[in-house]
This record gives sequence, C-alpha cells and structure tokens, in this order.
Amino acid sequence: MFQLGKTLVSEEIIEKDFVCNLSACKGACCVDGDAGAPLTEKETEILVDIYARVKPFLREEGIEAIEAQGAFVKGEDGEWETPLVGNSECAYVIFNEQNIAKCGLEQAFEKGVTKWKKPVSCHLYPIRVTEYTELTAVNYHKWQLCDPACQLGESLQVPIYRFVKDALIRKFGKKWYTELEDIAEEYHSSKA
Repeated sequence: MFQLGKTLVSEEIIEKDFVCNLSACKGACCVDGDAGAPLTEKETEILVDIYARVKPFLREEGIEAIEAQGAFVKGEDGEWETPLVGNSECAYVIFNEQNIAKCGLEQAFEKGVTKWKKPVSCHLYPIRVTEYTELTAVNYHKWQLCDPACQLGESLQVPIYRFVKDALIRKFGKKWYTELEDIAEEYHSSKA
C-alpha cells in the first residue's frame, strides 16, 4: 500500500491488469452476489430524483423491485446499496440481445435522459473504495467471475488504474490521478 493524499492505495491497482470482457462474463458482476451496488448518501438522492426518467429503460422485474423496496436500500452492513431482484441481480440491470447484463442507469445517461452515469462504485469496479475517518482505502476487489477480465487485461497490458481512469478521476480528481500515474511510472521503473 502507498499513501496518496488522504488515500491509502493498494499496489495491486498498478500491478494487476484488467479489461472487462463482457462476451466472456456476460456482466456477471451486476447479477451475482448477495448485495446491491454500494451507494453514497448523495447517490441515494440522485436515484430518487432520476427514477421517473430512468424507469422506461428498466425491466419489469427491476421496476417491481424498486417500487417495492425503494430506489435504494440499507444493506446488511448498514450501508446504502441498490435494491436486488430476487436476491440476485441489481434492480437497475437490463439485458441486451446477447443476454449480457448492462446498466439501465447508464443507458439513460447515454441517451441523454440523465446527467448521471451510474453509481461510482460500479464505475470504479474492480476497485472498491472504503471511507474511514482519516483516510480512504482504494483496493482491488478480486473476484473469480472476473478472471476473463484479468486475462484480457494481461493480453492488452492494461493495468487496473488505467482501465478505470475516468472513474478514478470522477471520484478523486484529475490531480490525484496524475499523481497516481507518476507513482505507477516510478513503481514500474523500479521493477525493470
């Protein structure tokens, strides 16, 4: 781990490679698991505000789950998250013709219906951020479902921090990301 401002960053995000391989995993990270996507307090408000505009992009099962549970729920860990359909997929998930899971929130954003892409936790994946009183931990979340993404990332030589560049800038800012790039460059130079 190394410290960057008020963040503690796992070296794995500069060491490991990753590029989502949706043709292999079918978007399983949005479907498998026992909890919804982590949300910030501000994101819960956004979900409520945009729900009526996003609703036409969602599946009937997702709409039913959201209308029964709410636009967001409190998870077992006491944190906010997206609701689930049948304790499985995220209520905001949709499926394309190839049965690949996609994000209904992101679809609405891409069509210009909203100005909010999706929860930052989804945008950052496979990075998970944990807020503490004094520092924020930035870690790689290894999940067997993403083995094809690790293999594709290796073949393309794309480290995690580059794969999620836009999300890291969204979360921490351009200056923070530029400093991360400098650290990564120094790190790789020292390994050469």
